[in-house]
Amino acid sequence: MKESDRYVKIVEWSEEDGCFVGFCPGVIGACCHGDNEVEVYADLCQIVDEWLTTLKNDGKPLPLPTVGKGFVDQILNVA
Repeated sequence: MKESDRYVKIVEWSEEDGCFVGFCPGVIGACCHGDNEVEVYADLCQIVDEWLTTLKNDGKPLPLPTVGKGFVDQILNVA
């Protein structure tokens, strides 16, 4: 398991942008976009991996993991 597997990653369609947008709550906001949902998710995973590596290399603490914390349930209750 990679460190980034501890974080929820979301790709959603943006009517405003007319494309899919990827973000990782608690780690990084909207950081990639495109017409292909699968490609945006792959880009998002790579960006999150790189972001976490940068934080570690800079000696900064990693954000609290969002997987297993009921994050998805919280989203579903809001929707």
